[in-house]
Amino acid sequence: METRAGDPGAFARFDLYRVPTPAFVVDEVAVRRNLAILADVRARSGAKVLSALKAFSMWSLADVVGEYLDGVCTSGLWEARLARDHYKGEIATYCAGYKEADMAEIVAISDHVIFNSPAQHRRFAGYLNGSVDVGLRINPEHAEGEVAKYDPCQPCSRLGFPVSQLKPDHLDGVSGLHFHTLCEQDFEPLQRTWDSLKPKIAPYFDRLKWLNFGGGHHITRADYQRDELVEFIKSVRNETGCEVYLEPGEAIALDAGILVGELLDVFENGMPIGITDISATCHMPDVIEAPYRPAMLGELSDGPAVRLGGPSCLAGDIIGDYRLPVAAEPGQRFAFLDQAHYSMVKTNTFNGVPLPSIWLWNSESDELRCVREFGWEEFRDRLS
Repeated sequence: METRAGDPGAFARFDLYRVPTPAFVVDEVAVRRNLAILADVRARSGAKVLSALKAFSMWSLADVVGEYLDGVCTSGLWEARLARDHYKGEIATYCAGYKEADMAEIVAISDHVIFNSPAQHRRFAGYLNGSVDVGLRINPEHAEGEVAKYDPCQPCSRLGFPVSQLKPDHLDGVSGLHFHTLCEQDFEPLQRTWDSLKPKIAPYFDRLKWLNFGGGHHITRADYQRDELVEFIKSVRNETGCEVYLEPGEAIALDAGILVGELLDVFENGMPIGITDISATCHMPDVIEAPYRPAMLGELSDGPAVRLGGPSCLAGDIIGDYRLPVAAEPGQRFAFLDQAHYSMVKTNTFNGVPLPSIWLWNSESDELRCVREFGWEEFRDRLS
């Protein structure tokens, strides 16, 4: 199982006993650092940059996001409502399949409504008006994904209209094209995707106002080729005459949050087994779905490993094997790195496992405040 590296940053000096467990702790300073990098790319390239709420929708930081970026992108009505109520700037909404009951409100809220197929566009044309830009998501039919099930260009993909089927009449009433082919990747896969796609859509450049390159860009990662990205965007803008949009998600909160847990029990069964109040299936589902092994704050490089798993009854609720930086005994605290993006938005209450509380920390001032705590009512009220 792949271990995703995480940078401990200022969390190396955070006292894990300051919060109840389980708990997400997000460092506002780290979020601002990422946003400043994105704002620099935005300023130098002329691109518009939208924050993808699907990856990080901690709206207590909405005003902070608004200081740096052009707006947000949403994945349907509920995220669009969140954007309207709390975020600044443009709202671009894309959904693989819209429900008719939602369309009037989505159009009223959004600046851009992006359809997954010409058929959906035609079906809902009566809801559109001059106040909203219409986009079409295309499938470049150029695979760059490292894991097939996360690749929007996998065979028989449901995401985006195949560019080989695109016809001029499909762009009637369409202002821009959207594609999203990357997942936690650097600049070179984007360049290759564009090189493959450009000749197929070049005949339509004079009909388009904007091009949206979607998300999956790890722009805030230390080794990302940001200068190359800036020059690339400038070149695309010049040769197409279109505005260029980017929709980073993970990049907003990369290395900006931890998930703090506690050992509940330790026993032997072929190796030390640690039961924790963090559940893979409830709190970090990508550990099972991706799969991947989250990095641990302060994990030792050698010594005996402990297999950590959650408190649920699911046999597969296993996080991984770790060389703990603390004694393997009940009451000891630990934390997983880089958990602000996706983990927070994917939590669930399967088996009645409590949701982690959410805390905002400022690593410069050391101010810590609770953003949200969840009671058992969160479990009860969705099962009435």
